[in-house]
Amino acid sequence: MTFLIGIVGKPSAGKSTFLNAACLTNAKMSELPFTTIEPNKGVAYVKTKCICQDLNVEDNPQNSYCVNGDRFIPINVLDVAGLVPDAHMGKGLGNQFLNDLIRADALIHIIDISGSLDKAGKRIKLGENDPFDDILFLEKEINLWFKQILEREDWEKFLKSHVRGKKSFIEELYKRLSGVKVNREQINQALKNSGSEELSPSLWSDKDLSNFSKNLREISKPIVVIANKIDRENGVENLNKLKKQYKEKIIPCSALAELILRNYHQEKRIEYIAGSDNFRIIDNKRFNQNELEGLTNIQEKIIKIFDETGVQAALNFTVFSILNQICVYPISDINKFTDNKGNILPDAFLVKKGTLLRDFVRDKIHTDLADQFIFGIDARSKRRLGENYELKHNDIIKIVTAK
Repeated sequence: MTFLIGIVGKPSAGKSTFLNAACLTNAKMSELPFTTIEPNKGVAYVKTKCICQDLNVEDNPQNSYCVNGDRFIPINVLDVAGLVPDAHMGKGLGNQFLNDLIRADALIHIIDISGSLDKAGKRIKLGENDPFDDILFLEKEINLWFKQILEREDWEKFLKSHVRGKKSFIEELYKRLSGVKVNREQINQALKNSGSEELSPSLWSDKDLSNFSKNLREISKPIVVIANKIDRENGVENLNKLKKQYKEKIIPCSALAELILRNYHQEKRIEYIAGSDNFRIIDNKRFNQNELEGLTNIQEKIIKIFDETGVQAALNFTVFSILNQICVYPISDINKFTDNKGNILPDAFLVKKGTLLRDFVRDKIHTDLADQFIFGIDARSKRRLGENYELKHNDIIKIVTAK
């Protein structure tokens, strides 16, 4: 697993509940601010249609799992301390919060869509806080954090010493950001997007730095907004209002509902698959009246309206739509779709759209095999594939090497 998704938001918005629902961990949950102090880690799963049904085979996954034709592929998730205004200056648990996120590939921002928490995460009257303000302040804090990492104490000296070519400047920026998960391509794109591509580094103003930092953060750590507590009295109304203010996609969610369903499923009281639009009660006698009413509310106020609780939708959208990942199945036998141990469709790997076959072998299979790589074979068509073949979603590939 190479992905790390950071779960962010102000205190008490539901970050730990989201983590617990996504990963079935036991992170401490409370509506008291700063319940999370140390970061909580977990393994969640993105969900995609498995190719086993198309091939009419019964698979035997090794690095993932398959349920009723859905393949669940693991990713790493991190829930960090709540963010408050001026966190980049150290307020709240700001410095710790931001440093915990330094290796994240994307951020899921949990907002309280009911508007019942102030900026510090303290309870206020329902609807008193504007969720749009939460989006703006968090993006501002993370953008300022990126700027701080870049400029540090020697930014002016750094700029004046790099009046050489663009390629050199990109390389030096990459080295300067070595502790942050960004690559050269992202730096180059941020320079283009910010209009600084042709500007000499020695002429950068503070505004140029802010603009570049903002663009680099948007590219290297994109933020997906999750409207949590959607089942509260004013949840849908606030969501509709927010959609008019915020141009990006907002995913309605009840992390608590997902956690309840997954716990009941583990206890074998209901049948439920993460991200499903339904669940089945196995035995009514194992529930008290309050629990049954709670399940009815989940069905009527959340699933019937939004098709699911939103937790799985958030993970899937972040990985497949924002991070542009596809799924690839490497195998050894192109007729039986097995590995060398006889496991059918054993592994499902997430790779970025546009990945070439040789890079897949090096990064996902084994670095040493890349030197021995000869060609690949498409298991469906039996067509031979060269090293520059661009992988497609649901490709089934046999790797042929010199050894």
